[in-house]
Amino acid sequence: MESAKEELITKIESARLILNKSIDEKRKYEEVYKNSIELDALIEEYIMSEY
Repeated sequence: MESAKEELITKIESARLILNKSIDEKRKYEEVYKNSIELDALIEEYIMSEY
């Protein structure tokens, strides 16, 4: 089983890919913004965890 740190990194990488795809596909602003906020929240969680 993955450690909590590895699991969070995997979630961050996945969220980054989703964000990049939404930008590349020129999705609506609201969707890109939502994806950006989700990625930011995961990065903040990583930082606050002090890994």
